[in-house]
Amino acid sequence: METHEAEANQVVVLGTGGTIAGTAADPGDNVGYQAAQLGVAQLVSAVPALAAVSLACEQVAQLDSKDMDFATWRQLAIRVAAHLAREDVAGVVITHGTDTLEETAYFLQRVLAPKKPVILTAAMRPATALQTDGPQNLLDAVAVAQDPQASGVLVVFAGVIHAAEQVRKAHSYRVDAFVSSDGARLGLVEEGQVRWVQGLGQARPGVGLEVLPTAAKDWPRVEILLNHVASDGRLVRALLAQSTDDKPGGLVVAGTGNGSLSQDLEAALREAQAQGVRVLRSTRCDAGPVTASADALPSAGALSPVKARVELILQLLNESKS
Repeated sequence: METHEAEANQVVVLGTGGTIAGTAADPGDNVGYQAAQLGVAQLVSAVPALAAVSLACEQVAQLDSKDMDFATWRQLAIRVAAHLAREDVAGVVITHGTDTLEETAYFLQRVLAPKKPVILTAAMRPATALQTDGPQNLLDAVAVAQDPQASGVLVVFAGVIHAAEQVRKAHSYRVDAFVSSDGARLGLVEEGQVRWVQGLGQARPGVGLEVLPTAAKDWPRVEILLNHVASDGRLVRALLAQSTDDKPGGLVVAGTGNGSLSQDLEAALREAQAQGVRVLRSTRCDAGPVTASADALPSAGALSPVKARVELILQLLNESKS
């Protein structure tokens, strides 16, 4: 039985950049800013209440999350695992950009499946804004990281606690930009107090750090396609026509409704399958699973297209190691 709750009291804050670390020349400008300008130690020092918490800071990366890459993912996973292995660490908080936060959260959950909490947080407004949201989000994230009931990879944003598998960025501008599919939020942070509204659920096992290649070129190529009116298979066949080194190892298709596909697109995807390309069928809808069927292409379940892509990348990596 693990006893880290009784022994651990330190929270490690890992910085990766994003809007939460962004600055603008005009405090009234919430759009024309430069992301990833402030270090994580500066973000922590801007929240006076965190002075009472045992914290350690580490800058893992400094980028706009639209530019997140495999090398940064691998390094972040390694650093998270290293800190979680320490007996004095209660949990890890990661400051991140909002654009690809949901992908990073799912990636870390599937690679590490941590027992201790790993909390991702971010901001929709830069640190220099008149009403910046980053400091409160960071304070809330640390509160959840210290909570004895917290475990696994979670997203804390605008006072709401989300699971890595269900969270999605649903708005391009509002400060409450994230939602959980089917209303599956886990809890709330209210004036520093964590209130859970449902259980964390059963986490999938982690694939482990050892499946992650060192070189970005060794990560499998997985592309996302979209079903729409007059969708055909030309993009699929163009991908299949590429050289062996450039051909994708997997394709995720965001179908309409319950993962439905046009006849032409489905035919092309089945051609891809016949050539050894793995295919997962997701939905372009904001919520709801894709029903599995023996006659249909494989379902991604309730994963969004971008998370289905992460899942397929990790499956391919895991299979290549076995």
